[in-house]
Amino acid sequence: MDMSVAMTVFNFMVNIFISLLGVALLVVVVMYVIDRRQTAHAVRRNFPVIGRFRYWFEHLGEFFRQYFFAMDREEMPFNRAERSWVYRAAKNEDSMVAFGSTRDLRPVGTVLFVNCPYPTLEKDALATSTVVVGPNCRHPYTTDSFFHVSGMSYGAISKPAVQALSRGAAKAGIWMNTGEGALSPWHLEGGCDIVFQIGTAKYGVRDANGQLSDDKLRELAAHEQVRMFEIKLSQGAKPGKGGILPGEKVSEEIAKIRFIEPGEDSLSPNRHPEVDSTEDLLDMIAHVREVTGKPTGFKAVVGAYGWLEQLCELIHARGIDCAPDFITIDSADGGTGAAPVSLIDYMGLPLKESLPLVVDILQTYGLRERIKVVASGKLINPAEVAWALCVGADFAVSARGFMFSLGCIQALQCNKNTCPTGITTHDPDLQRGLDVTDKAERVYHYAMNMRKEVGVIAHSCGVPEPRLLKRFHCRMVQHDGRSVPLDELYPDVPPPAPGSREAVNESMLN
Repeated sequence: MDMSVAMTVFNFMVNIFISLLGVALLVVVVMYVIDRRQTAHAVRRNFPVIGRFRYWFEHLGEFFRQYFFAMDREEMPFNRAERSWVYRAAKNEDSMVAFGSTRDLRPVGTVLFVNCPYPTLEKDALATSTVVVGPNCRHPYTTDSFFHVSGMSYGAISKPAVQALSRGAAKAGIWMNTGEGALSPWHLEGGCDIVFQIGTAKYGVRDANGQLSDDKLRELAAHEQVRMFEIKLSQGAKPGKGGILPGEKVSEEIAKIRFIEPGEDSLSPNRHPEVDSTEDLLDMIAHVREVTGKPTGFKAVVGAYGWLEQLCELIHARGIDCAPDFITIDSADGGTGAAPVSLIDYMGLPLKESLPLVVDILQTYGLRERIKVVASGKLINPAEVAWALCVGADFAVSARGFMFSLGCIQALQCNKNTCPTGITTHDPDLQRGLDVTDKAERVYHYAMNMRKEVGVIAHSCGVPEPRLLKRFHCRMVQHDGRSVPLDELYPDVPPPAPGSREAVNESMLN
């Protein structure tokens, strides 16, 4: 009896195996016929079935290189060493390393800080100084943090990601920029300070015709958490092109928040239609500031820069009160947004060139104290942030750094709704992996450890707090292998001559 049962089971298994083998053979035959007849892929046409592995391996190669083949400092846009520091900082783990640095100090552009023989003692270190943005506004904004969350739209990133960022930012005492995707309840949920970004499509502040709505601006400004408004002219991922959110990510909720149709691609114009000149830009800044009563500035990638000089000239002609309260300079070496390769790879100036350029233009026209400068672009580690402060920024902001603190693994699937960490997807099964409570703590620890480590650099340079870092505290490696101080590469602009219009306007600020 037992033997007959065993034989029955064996025969059943054999039949299943033969059936599966037959199905597999049938699939292979069908694939062979398809590959032979199709004309789009030469490899599959010449090598049916087997040729398909080429495309599969090409796709997997991206991930194999990241985990098995690339050295710690080889990957782009962020290498493993850079990401590892963020992960440790976010987990509040020890950031010490032993046996020397693996960083190659020879490549051109390498940044080195100049240590002081008599570094600042911990007892002499100062708390970070406070900065007032828009002192002449009805509701100026004051903060002591120099590191904040850059613009990431709800829609581009998920609900739990926004919730974690909001809660972590509130605990760290830093602001969170909404990105151009409007203000969601999840931004407000954590209680953090908010910078509302007005994108070219006016999401969240648009009327039925897509024009800027004063009523909606007032509704937003009524939220105490909304502290500043940022008019986006361009962003690092795609200078000259508007935001892109695929229709599969435009849910009913996101459509309601943005005042658009659900399920349709959300494409922003490549610029604000009503801003066609320097005059128009200042008019829009003044209008938003007057309606909201809150500091208003703009965000831009710098390429051509003559318009900035025209802006400064016009500010002096109209009066210094018309100046933007801040300018966010975004680096042209990409960002969190999806973008055409032609723009993300080739358009605009990187931050290492554009930031000192803008700071010097403002200094030349005596507007440096009036207009605060925010640096944005691949500033995920303490050295990059300290460099930005040396050059002259008041604040540094990061999007991808905070994405790493949420658990981003640089899977490069941000625009495909398939993000494996739940950060940039609206698939509830994938979002489930992102625990809001845990990730909020990591956001908090990342921000606090960034402030701590930048402070360590500042104290080693001999200054009591990071905002006192100057260009002579930092050097950059040149083509001959020698490093040069930043104040030689970018000489400090002398103050305006006494009695000049610029000097008079600057004295009114002090």
